[in-house]
Amino acid sequence: MTAPDLETLRRSIDEIDSRLLTLIEERVKLVLAVGDYKRAHGLAIYDPERERKLLERLTNDARPPLEPGTVRRIFERLIDESRTLEQRHAGK
Repeated sequence: MTAPDLETLRRSIDEIDSRLLTLIEERVKLVLAVGDYKRAHGLAIYDPERERKLLERLTNDARPPLEPGTVRRIFERLIDESRTLEQRHAGK
């Protein structure tokens, strides 16, 4: 069996990136729905304990070649960007 060529590898990465984008879009829609629910029910928008537990769970679930620190940074960024989108959504 021959090793895949560079273009094949890149096409595979592109396909995964497209799937990730779809999942991120779905996640953001849910984040916005949670924000709407919290506002409608007078709940605090920011829940540091939920965020801490989420990051802990995800870093514990990290499998090689991923490292826990890498997973933490990726999700910290995703959470931060989601929070920014939620704030914009709330100001609509």
